[in-house]
Amino acid sequence: MVVPLIREDALSPVLSSTALSSAEVFSGTPEAAALLLRDAVQLRASQEGPVLVATAESLTGGDVGGAICTVPGASAYYRGGVISYAYEVKAQVLGVDAQLLAREGAVHPAVAVQMAVGAARVCGADYAVSTTGVAGPDPADGQPVGTVYIGVCSPGGSEVFERHYSGDRAQIRAAASADAIALLARAVRGGAGGVLENELA
Repeated sequence: MVVPLIREDALSPVLSSTALSSAEVFSGTPEAAALLLRDAVQLRASQEGPVLVATAESLTGGDVGGAICTVPGASAYYRGGVISYAYEVKAQVLGVDAQLLAREGAVHPAVAVQMAVGAARVCGADYAVSTTGVAGPDPADGQPVGTVYIGVCSPGGSEVFERHYSGDRAQIRAAASADAIALLARAVRGGAGGVLENELA
């Protein structure tokens, strides 16, 4: 089930029929999503020049970056990523507000946005995606198992998507990884639909 963090007036037109709408969850594998990302990057690069992407991961533990790297030629656009499982890494490497982490925990939409922005900065990327959430088996930070926030940073700003996945730990992590890559591809294509960073206040 998806609970989008969307206001109707925050939506902009979707530029591609294959892009996710604000309420859709990508149902393919992370590797299939990585092919969508490759296609989006190639399309954007043909129009505007080189495009670089990066990742920041917590609950997915490197699976997003790993899936992106399964595509031959990914080194042309994937700059790298930060696996920021610990609060200290989120704060010290990605620049996530330490007070926000202390107050809200890591499973929070503003944390996801700050992680994505930090990944873009640290890796020198145009676009970045982040994952933070609860894979289980127990709730964390006051959130139930399956709650995931996916942050996306692009030259036009940042947005965040709230997801509620079901399944075991491996299934939740795989779903979040695939969805995160698909949302990154959507951003590269030019779609929008999450809550914008300035709406999180």
